[in-house]
Amino acid sequence: MRIVIITGLSGSGKSTAVRALEDEGFFCLDNLPVSLVTTFIELVEHSREDIKDVALVMDIRSRDFIKGYDQVFQAISSAGHSVKIFYFDATDEVLIRRFSETRRRHPALEGATVPEGIRFERDQLAGLRRIATAIIDTSEMNVHRLKELVIGLVKGGEGVLEMQVNLQSFGFRYGLPLESDLVMDVRFLPNPYFVATLRPMSGLDQGVRDYVMGHKETVVFLEHFRNMLELLLPSYRREGKSYLSVSIGCTGGRHRSVAIAEELYNYFRQRNVNIKITHRDIDKGLG
Repeated sequence: MRIVIITGLSGSGKSTAVRALEDEGFFCLDNLPVSLVTTFIELVEHSREDIKDVALVMDIRSRDFIKGYDQVFQAISSAGHSVKIFYFDATDEVLIRRFSETRRRHPALEGATVPEGIRFERDQLAGLRRIATAIIDTSEMNVHRLKELVIGLVKGGEGVLEMQVNLQSFGFRYGLPLESDLVMDVRFLPNPYFVATLRPMSGLDQGVRDYVMGHKETVVFLEHFRNMLELLLPSYRREGKSYLSVSIGCTGGRHRSVAIAEELYNYFRQRNVNIKITHRDIDKGLG
């Protein structure tokens, strides 16, 4: 059988994931004690029902789960079943908001506050998170995106939502973009602002781009930064992130940051990355 273990933090979207798997024909069971898992699998094997796909929701509500999951998972894997562990997660801020909206108490600690329950649960499930087949961060997902992602995972990647990369240039003079996941400061690069003929132009003009790219430090920097992004993008995708905001900043957001952002945009677009570009401060000033 194919057995999917749905686990992770309370309020992170496990119920939505189970409903998605039910729609795909999985036999789903919630809050099964870990001591009964092998017995349950044996019963399913000998059942007259032709059950090939099973999803089990197992989390901190069952206290013995934390102590016994590794031996049980190993046992059912050794019996020839395919076992995948989907670990659902979200930021503390998002989890607290979700509990506040539903007015539910946290199930991890009796009488504790929601933040205390979240901290305790994270600590207790840390080992399970490390061995998970997939870690799904639902902080930025709506119900529809989460369902599509889960269905895509059980179909071997088919139908998984492609991560959107939002690339933007900005000027530190006008403040950091608050939505940024990654921020790169390129104020160390030679500044076209100090070249009289280039000052009125922007990083969209070929003269500015040639000037910025014509320095060795720019070429070396871009090579290292591209390599870092090529490492990070698939890793973020495996974590279930639906979009990534990368911000490139210079002094005024008109010359260097624009030129670098354009170089990155063209590079990753040619590699079929789902990427969009904006220049937040290009018309605000010079620098």
